[in-house]
Amino acid sequence: MTDHKPTRADVPKTGIAGFRENWRADLNSGFLVFLIALPLCLGISLASGYPAIAGVFTAIVGSVVCSLVSNSELTIKGPAAGLIVIALGAVTEFGFTGGEDPAADFQAYRLALGVGVAAGVLQIVFSLLRSGVLSEFFPTSVVHGMLAAIGVIIISKQIHTVVGTPSKHGEPLLLLRDIPHSIMNCNPEIVVIGLLSLLLLFGLPMFKSRWVRAIPAPMWVILVAVPLGLWFDLEDEHTYSFGGHIFGLGPNYLVDVPKNIFAAITLPDFSGLQTAAGWKWVMMFALIGSLESLLSAKAIDLVDPWRRKTSFDRDLLAVGLANVGSALIGGLPMISEIVRSKANIDNGARTRLANLYHGLFLFLFVAFVPGLVHEIPLAALAAMLVYTGFRLASPQEFIHVYHTGKEQLAIFLVTLLGVLATDLLKGIAIGVAVKILLHIFNGAPLRSLLRAPITVNRDDRDNTVVSVHDAAVFSNWIRLRRQIEDASDTATVQLDLSETRLVDHTVMERLHILQREFAERNRTLVITGLDDHTSSSGHEFASRKKAKKSSA
Repeated sequence: MTDHKPTRADVPKTGIAGFRENWRADLNSGFLVFLIALPLCLGISLASGYPAIAGVFTAIVGSVVCSLVSNSELTIKGPAAGLIVIALGAVTEFGFTGGEDPAADFQAYRLALGVGVAAGVLQIVFSLLRSGVLSEFFPTSVVHGMLAAIGVIIISKQIHTVVGTPSKHGEPLLLLRDIPHSIMNCNPEIVVIGLLSLLLLFGLPMFKSRWVRAIPAPMWVILVAVPLGLWFDLEDEHTYSFGGHIFGLGPNYLVDVPKNIFAAITLPDFSGLQTAAGWKWVMMFALIGSLESLLSAKAIDLVDPWRRKTSFDRDLLAVGLANVGSALIGGLPMISEIVRSKANIDNGARTRLANLYHGLFLFLFVAFVPGLVHEIPLAALAAMLVYTGFRLASPQEFIHVYHTGKEQLAIFLVTLLGVLATDLLKGIAIGVAVKILLHIFNGAPLRSLLRAPITVNRDDRDNTVVSVHDAAVFSNWIRLRRQIEDASDTATVQLDLSETRLVDHTVMERLHILQREFAERNRTLVITGLDDHTSSSGHEFASRKKAKKSSA
């Protein structure tokens, strides 16, 4: 018996017939994704300076709104580690004290909710202006550098909670510097919970047993950490002695959630929108959140077994509506979350109802058994975030970028350091600026950076030739792609790059993706004219620079 590979002819039905056909598969996947999402929603909320329940609100609202509005069939919407930096930055600027002044923290939270509502409205405007295509603008190396920086920032903040020292605030580079001090002054029993959680997260993927893999790694962490928390009696305030030192334990090392989920609903305060700082965070939420969400949705489209395509403007509309709804009741900003979405595919989801089911399971759990949520140690949640941060900034990511070319590594590192030293928007701007300077240095004419000359010729053989002159780079890719797509009504489109001085890494990678999309539509995209170009590395997506002809 051979495995059946899904084809377009097998695309799951929608509507009532689709519900009857797919509800079992979607329900099963929704439940398994719920097991992953619960601890991550709680951890991301706390790391963002929001109450733990806020992340659950986000996932519930996102699952309902986006499953009704978006046509992205397999993405899971919810809070994401990539937005921790922005959410925490917003509440910090509004006066967040990290627990020292609960009243100030609550007000900062409400002001951040007001920012969240405005950002959601701005995302709706983006979608109506058909801005989904802007996700194609940013250079690949800059995006990866931004994500790696976010990973480093998450690690710099969460490692202190893993070892049981008080949460720290400040610049990422200073928090990294303080890690050795926190390790030297760790709380031993909390370290046991934190380190075991990390060992499970890093070690479980190595096990091939289907019985082990049947339970998601985050849930394994909860299954181990909760009994340890009970063993160490974290529920009761007390001290213990270890190595000649006295250490304190108590409920402050456990997740704090209300017994009544509806009592936790919090209304936003819009007075922060009267300040320049408030609008700065509105733009950060809207721009970075939209970019991350669109990139995640695009990545999930590439691994959809039925190769369905998301309408990115429609998906952005759904995310914007859901963000408005989430912020109005006390939730975090949300995006299409790639790790949970990939798990959704791996668990056999067929339609967007799996997203809805995962939200319903979250609602039922926190509504009826909030006491179980309270028993989760904070160190276990922090360990999950440290693991997430490591995956964003793993050594393999650096190696992968290096293989695409030394220039790409330079842009990646400049963006990473720029984000760490300043903030997300400034860091991205620095990375883009360096990318443009390198293009100019490599011979790309200034006039071609935004609008390269393109000619289109059709012949009688059902063939179209699209010729690019000067340079094909990230900043003119949107127009180039539009020209290629407009020619796709012919059987074959030939992209002639012989007159370009430079073809950058971003364009090479996206052309490869576009070739695959053409093939799925029974069309052919042929790339020619690169014989006289030299590659910056042996990687298939490396940038190409036209070799100078030697004089006779």
